[in-house]
Amino acid sequence: MINLEIEILDNIKEEEPKEEKNKKPRKKLSWFYYVLMGLAVLIIGASVYFFVIKKDNTNESNNNETNEEETETAEKTEIEIIDLSSNSRSYAVMINNLNAARPYQSGLQDAYIVYEIIVESGITRMMAIFKDQDTSRIGSVRSARHYFLDYAMENDAIYVHYGWSPQAQSDISTYDIDNINGLYDSAFWRESDLPVAYEHTAFTSMTKITSTAKSKSYSATTTQDTLLNYSIQEVDLSTEDDAIVANAVNIKYSSYITTTYAYNSEDKLYYRSVNGKKHVDYVTDEQYTAKNIIIAYVENEDIVGDTKGRQTLDNIGTGTGYYITDGYAIPITWTKTSRSAQTVYTKANGEEIDVNDGNTFIQIAPLKSATIS
Repeated sequence: MINLEIEILDNIKEEEPKEEKNKKPRKKLSWFYYVLMGLAVLIIGASVYFFVIKKDNTNESNNNETNEEETETAEKTEIEIIDLSSNSRSYAVMINNLNAARPYQSGLQDAYIVYEIIVESGITRMMAIFKDQDTSRIGSVRSARHYFLDYAMENDAIYVHYGWSPQAQSDISTYDIDNINGLYDSAFWRESDLPVAYEHTAFTSMTKITSTAKSKSYSATTTQDTLLNYSIQEVDLSTEDDAIVANAVNIKYSSYITTTYAYNSEDKLYYRSVNGKKHVDYVTDEQYTAKNIIIAYVENEDIVGDTKGRQTLDNIGTGTGYYITDGYAIPITWTKTSRSAQTVYTKANGEEIDVNDGNTFIQIAPLKSATIS
């Protein structure tokens, strides 16, 4: 643009030729002529700017926007909830879920799977599965129940608990379960300043757990596949023939405890509450959320002769349930062929479900205990 303007001005301002003999002197150019020439220079300069420089800048801007869009599209190339290429073993930690202890719960936000299962007296207990985490406070930690071992084994997880029922103690030995027990192992601490009974005050951390597992010479690696099939692309249940809207999920375990989830369409997460109160982490002060919810209906019954009213589960075989994500639910079938075998969750057509990239709460629930709307 600049060179072009200079060239035009040079042409305009050429030195007038010397007068030749017998020729009249050239008339001086009028002011109107110079105005026209100036306008011409401005028009040409503006044309160069808009059609060359401006266009180049616009193209560059468009290219940058396109590149950013391509980058955003290409960003999702691997699962974020866990590293699928990692062969680290998981840890399954028993979590207290009594009303008195619940306000002081922590660490569940770092678990990629959380099981909730009924135990004695109509209460529930949770088992949180951690992999490659450094969570600094987990708990409070409670005692083992034998059927939780089935779900620890299906994840090839080192089982972390504080005490055990007679049935769990026997099965840990029978199945040779790698376990860390607060009765014998120094992976725990007590928080005596909490306004709860002593049995609700045991906590642990991933640092303490992994250090203890190493001292006990447990294998730190696994060859087992993950329990669930994670999808990089968003799983859209709304396209399934048998899909139903699932903005609210209500699971009544007993007259003592009801677990509910409320869907938030903005972040596509389910916000968890217990007995009508938000389920909040003690450390982060944030409400627990779930990307995926799996409900598996499993019949439970009292153990004959157990004076504490402990339960057993009929969880070997097959049953029904739901898979819930992104505001929709589909009916599913669960199948577990043995206590150590992985549970397989399938759609009505027999195809195994894929789940969205995110954490999953697996609700092992009494028959017909859930309502979805």
